[in-house]
Parts: sequence; C-alpha cells; structure tokens
Amino acid sequence: MGIPVMRGFAQAGASGVTKKHYMRSKHHTGTNMPQTTLASVTEVQGIGVHTGAEVILRLKPAEVNTGIVFVRTDVLGPDNHVPVKPTAVTSATLSTIISNAAGVSVATIEHVMAALSALGVDNAILELDGPEVPIMDGSARDFVAIIDKAGVQRQQATRHVLRILHPIEVDEGDKWARLEPAQTFTVDCAIDFDTPLISRQRIVLAMSDRAFRQELAVARTFGFAKDVEALRAQGLARGGSLDNCIVIENDQVKNPGGLRYADEFVRHKALDAIGDLYVLGMPVLGRFEAYKPGHALNNSLVRAVLQQPQCWDVVSEHELAAARTQA
Repeated sequence: MGIPVMRGFAQAGASGVTKKHYMRSKHHTGTNMPQTTLASVTEVQGIGVHTGAEVILRLKPAEVNTGIVFVRTDVLGPDNHVPVKPTAVTSATLSTIISNAAGVSVATIEHVMAALSALGVDNAILELDGPEVPIMDGSARDFVAIIDKAGVQRQQATRHVLRILHPIEVDEGDKWARLEPAQTFTVDCAIDFDTPLISRQRIVLAMSDRAFRQELAVARTFGFAKDVEALRAQGLARGGSLDNCIVIENDQVKNPGGLRYADEFVRHKALDAIGDLYVLGMPVLGRFEAYKPGHALNNSLVRAVLQQPQCWDVVSEHELAAARTQA
C-alpha cells in the first residue's frame, strides 16, 4: 500500500516568505472571491495534551488580510501576538509549535488549524490564556463545532490560493512528502507501523468542507502506552489520557469505545497534515502525498515550498473559477 518514492527534489531550508511572494500573481484582477472570517466570538475550554494545564481558547473575527493570529492573553505587553506563518514554526516534535520574535510561543496548533483550513476561515484572532491549544478529545471535532457556532462571514477582499506548478518534495530516510500540481486540494497519506493493529494504511481524499467533516474531523491522535513514561520525563504528554488520545498497548486499543474508524490512525495523520500546511497562510491548490508523515516532515515540506518559489504561484479564486469555466 506504500506509494513509490520519487527523489531528486531540493531539501527543506530556512528562508522566509515575503509579501511579494504572496502578491506576485501575474493574473491578479481585483475581482472578489471573498476572504472570510468568523461571524461572532466563541470559545472552548480544555487541557493541553503536553502541559496538562487548563486553558480557554477564544475565537474572534479579524479584518481582511489578517490571516490567523494567536494572542497569548496571559502574556502582558505588545509581544503577545503570535501570527501563523511558515517561518514561525519553531518546533515540530509531537506537535506544531509557533513562536514570535520575542520568543512567545503557542503549541499544538495543528487541530484547530486543520478545522480553520477545511471550513475556509481566512482571518481570525485566537486568544489563548496559556501556552498550548486545548487538545479536547484529540481530534478536530470540537473546533469544527465552535466554528459552526460562530458562523463564517464573507469579507470585502479577494481570497488567493497557493497553486503548485511543479513538484516539491522532501524525504527523511524512508519517509517522504511532496506537493504536486492538481485541480483540487487532495490529500494522499500512507503509514506503516510495526504493529498488526495499524500495519499499513492509506487514505486518499479530495478535500472539501464536507469531506473533512465526514472523513477526518473526528479522527483522534494516538500513542503507545510504552512511550508514556519517557514522554512525561521530557515534560510531554502530561495531559494525555484515554479521553483525548487513542492509547495502544499490546497491539490493542485501550479506549473503552474502541476506534471511530478502522483506519482512524491514517485519517488523523491526514488531519494533521492539513493543519500543518495551513501555516502557509492560504489554501493550497495541489496534491499532497506522503509516506509516514509527521509534523516535522510536514514542516520540512512547507520550508521547501519557501525555498522553491519557481514551483508555485499565487492566484485569486476568481481566476481559478473563470479558468475552469472556460475549460
């Protein structure tokens, strides 16, 4: 069930994206296919899976071209804003962590970012009174629910997408990930774990609001009971439990309710990838393929995108719709 490895593409690097990268579309017309934000304020409360600390996450509307910005309300002063952008990712070990220039960070952003991406939210302020986004039940279900509760509102500005023109690939040993041209945003993930409970799994989905809700949103994060002690010794997984993680022990699922899907493991990897790619700051038009993906590999691919601007451009959704009508 593995996907053949294609090699030869440049590896990830550390260069940043500038405004001109995002605004250099040759075909910009100014015709609106609107950006969106939240229609009202909503919030959710839970614990951080790694810190174990109680936290409140409040989602608020934002002006056009704001993007997604976290605000640490427990940090005083002007340095508490942490904008989501490719170069803000400072760690991708077991979760995605972003930081600003002052060193203020927000951890485990991937599940709420996946929900914002899939439901088409371009601009939002996410206020957080602690260092980590709440894990909730380990999936994106609760984040979808609070976005639905707030509502999504159109704005007076054109949405742009990052269109993949040529393949971009990274690999780390036998793991690899790539973006290649496609007419829709498609996710193709494969995993292979040395346990019969998981073994080889693969999922291929053309992404949409509906597909995300039905196929990925409720897929939970997972881990192995044998690793818990070592993780907690490193200050990680302090809030992890059967309430927010699929726990595997002796090739069995320890959670009383069992799995939500037979292949819930690979579905969650696809969910993570959608959230990790959304740090690019706009939707991606292309096909994401990966074998044994994780946050670090996903971020390596994002950084490879930054290093290879000749492999993509930025176009308005209006232009894409017009091109499809003419085809």
